[in-house]
Amino acid sequence: MSAFKLIKLDGSTATGLGAIVLLLLSWWLYKFIKRRRAAKLKQKFFQRNGGLILQQRLSSIEDNHKAKGKLFASTELDIATDHFNKSRILGQGGQGTVYKGMLIDGTIIAIKKSKVVNVRQVERFINEVIILSEINHRNVVRLLGFCLECEVPLLVYEFVPNGTLYQYLHDPCRGFPISWETRLRIANEIAGALSYLHFAAAIPIYHRDIKSSNILLDEIYRAKVADFGTSRAITIDQTHVTTKVQGTVGYLDPEFFRTSQFTDKSDVYSFGVVLVELLTREKPICELRAEEGRCLATYFIISMEENRLFNILDKEVLDHGEKEEINAVSNLAKRCLSLKGRYRPAMKEVAMELERVRSLRNPVVIWQNDEEIDHIRSGSIYPLGAVSTLMRSEADVELTLLEDDQSLFYDLPR
Repeated sequence: MSAFKLIKLDGSTATGLGAIVLLLLSWWLYKFIKRRRAAKLKQKFFQRNGGLILQQRLSSIEDNHKAKGKLFASTELDIATDHFNKSRILGQGGQGTVYKGMLIDGTIIAIKKSKVVNVRQVERFINEVIILSEINHRNVVRLLGFCLECEVPLLVYEFVPNGTLYQYLHDPCRGFPISWETRLRIANEIAGALSYLHFAAAIPIYHRDIKSSNILLDEIYRAKVADFGTSRAITIDQTHVTTKVQGTVGYLDPEFFRTSQFTDKSDVYSFGVVLVELLTREKPICELRAEEGRCLATYFIISMEENRLFNILDKEVLDHGEKEEINAVSNLAKRCLSLKGRYRPAMKEVAMELERVRSLRNPVVIWQNDEEIDHIRSGSIYPLGAVSTLMRSEADVELTLLEDDQSLFYDLPR
């Protein structure tokens, strides 16, 4: 009898152990299938977000010693942003949302998360990664890496803490005065970065969306040019890019608007508008001004032609800027805003002129990067071009307004 009970007990134990083993096996199988599905999903996202194309294009960059951006894991960025918590949002636009994050090693980062994925968005994403992988300049925002295994692509940048130049100039909550010296320095830094892109980068680059909201300011209010999604790298012998007209209201080159041909002088025009913003602290488009002056560029040029320049300048500029400096910068802005590109100075000339103006205030001006001097050849300054009124009527042009701070795509009639 006792032997029978022992056998029965052993059978129960075996059944229990078998159930435990089966449970563990099921759990392991469930985790294995879940990991495999997650891996397949990540691979699917990687391909959909242009990962294979991006790998090929990055591998074709000749300078193998240049950092081309780290490939971040989605879990790493998820933790860095506290699961993309709303409290971490730095800004939002039509193209996506920017979050503040912190990596495990304590590095503060900014992560741009696209809103949707479509062919155009993927092209912009790939383009921005490629362009920024070719650039190394202290006044261009640095790309740290990217993530392709999420539902939408993520770009990881250095964190630039003081917002945008647009906010700095136009946000009523930041109503403190901006010194004339600081404005000159910021203008000079932007011009230096654009001069580098046009003339000193390994491949010449047209930014194609220069505006104050794409200029970031770091902890010491040093300018950083950002947002290269629509930028184009060109060959040495190219003089322009023929493309669908796109840009931002108030900054768009009227010659590009008419011809669909974007040149380096189109960036010069947009920079001219930013320069006028720094002089006047006025927005590029303002409904409060008279109809002929709603566009800041037109308002500024008309004011200069009617000898009313000092009536529209910001108080800080009037109080602390020397008349010679103000006139020099204003005339430079006017030349940049010429309706015909051939009358506009090249960005290297703009940078040199701003450096000259700064030297009037500080006779000992030190270039922070001596290599830039080698790439800026001396040349004659273009004569002042006669600048007439606003561009042609827009009545025959179809305009599609995007969410991203008044960016436009123009479909020209064929």
